[in-house]
Amino acid sequence: MKLHADMNHKAVVHAAQLDWLVSPIAGVERRMLHRLGNEVAQATSIVRYAPGSQFSAHTHSGGEEFLVLEGVFQDEHGDYPAGSYIRNPPLSRHIPGSAIGCTIFVKLWQFDPLDRSHVIVHTNQLARVADAQRIGVRVSPLFMDAHEDVRLEEWAPHTLIELALPKGGEFLLLQGDFIEGGERFATHSWLRLPPGSQLSAQTGEHGAKVWVKLHHLLDIPSPPVA
Repeated sequence: MKLHADMNHKAVVHAAQLDWLVSPIAGVERRMLHRLGNEVAQATSIVRYAPGSQFSAHTHSGGEEFLVLEGVFQDEHGDYPAGSYIRNPPLSRHIPGSAIGCTIFVKLWQFDPLDRSHVIVHTNQLARVADAQRIGVRVSPLFMDAHEDVRLEEWAPHTLIELALPKGGEFLLLQGDFIEGGERFATHSWLRLPPGSQLSAQTGEHGAKVWVKLHHLLDIPSPPVA
């Protein structure tokens, strides 16, 4: 399966407008944003766990990165409420599920193969720091290495947000709204801009809270054929 698989093209998905699709696991549904492959895939999705649903134990050969949007995600390592940002690197293993149900934004097979950094960040406890280079932007760093820069950003109301993207960028709107390319983005809208482009987004009266990932689109490995 190929869905927005070419990183050299702009991609937009207004996920809240999509139907939920069943997965092979009972009680787990997803909204696909980007995908290259079948069940073993390089993928970006919003995934919903019904109360009591659970995957069997499995290894993330290509790594897994996710942000809990609603509810409480759980595995044998702990409970992760809304706002938790987790990176399970390549070759990590767990048994994911949720007793009360949850919704997560998740990316698979998009790690540097040698990355072994396990990261847990409770973003609701993070301070937001003003970006000295961009008026109206406050930032909470989540993860940075030679391959990528992941953060939460708050964009002030009625503000033009501009950002050069020499290696591309990816944006998931968590709260608020903005207009980009003449198109309005609402909660859970996803935008990917290719290397060499520039973000130019105009926020509305409530501003915006956005998950941001930069510098990674030139280095994403291909998943195995499966």
